[in-house]
Amino acid sequence: MRIAFLVNEVVTEVDEYTTTRLARAAAQLGHEVWYVGVGDAELDGDGQLGARAHGAELEQDDTLESFMERVKEGDGERIVMDDLDALFLRNESLEDIQDRPWASSMGVVLGQVLKARGVTVVNDPMSLVRATSKLYLEEFPERVRPRSLVTRDPEAIEKFVAEVGHSVVKPLYGAKGRNVFVIEDEDESNLAQMTEAVLQDGYAIVQQFVDGGEDGDARIFLLDGEILERDGKYAAFRRIPDGNDPRANISAGGHPVPLEIGDVERGIVDAMSKKLVADGMFFVGIDVIGDKVVEINAESPGGMQAVERLYEVDVCPAVIEAVERRTTAVTR
Repeated sequence: MRIAFLVNEVVTEVDEYTTTRLARAAAQLGHEVWYVGVGDAELDGDGQLGARAHGAELEQDDTLESFMERVKEGDGERIVMDDLDALFLRNESLEDIQDRPWASSMGVVLGQVLKARGVTVVNDPMSLVRATSKLYLEEFPERVRPRSLVTRDPEAIEKFVAEVGHSVVKPLYGAKGRNVFVIEDEDESNLAQMTEAVLQDGYAIVQQFVDGGEDGDARIFLLDGEILERDGKYAAFRRIPDGNDPRANISAGGHPVPLEIGDVERGIVDAMSKKLVADGMFFVGIDVIGDKVVEINAESPGGMQAVERLYEVDVCPAVIEAVERRTTAVTR
């Protein structure tokens, strides 16, 4: 299988992250692996979609660091992306929205072009445009999500908080815990400042606080609508916030601990599975507090380093093997 990982920029890739682990797994399984930045594609005069790509070859004694260093240091080589078997969209559009606004939507655009040309693209680029927004969560059954409001009206936010009390307000398009605020009640002295900060990023989503949220949340990886597992180990963990910081994101200082999957978690997945599969959300991470999903991470979900360290198992080969099966099914 010829598989490429589309990223923001090859030179900014981090060896510890999930994308590197997925690329390593693909190389371990004997596939031809490439990295392509969103700015490295080219539609030539003959209508071929090509790219200046960096090969990812795994050597016997490679660490993640040495593997990634060689990818970055290698000379770019032109490949024909039309000839790929699979493209994994791993760029984060929000990372580009300020400094490179032209690049923010290019991942899904390139994915749509290649999907139309017969390449297996994950996650589905047609649905990913919608799934990147936190508004996507509102399409799932009410029983698995907190009561919420999406608005740009500060007065509407005040009214919502007055009605439901303890709440969380954050940007509709946001990641890594940026501008996430916990509001105690309508008498919150800093409510206006919190709202102003969030609305600078566009729409706000306000969610009723879910009991237990002060103790962090759970990240659960789903593959083709099922909880991802390998060798009897589930790709899931609980994220504990650091000190008094309500954000449990690893990037915001939270730390992971093992998570036991029970009936509550399985019930949530059962309620979401059919729609995720229908929408082509092949590999996603859901963030769960209690019996509620507070976020769906469909664009470049991360955290595999925590899974590997907590359970001493690399689950990424299971993801690549599933891509193999999907690619084979498409080409039959």
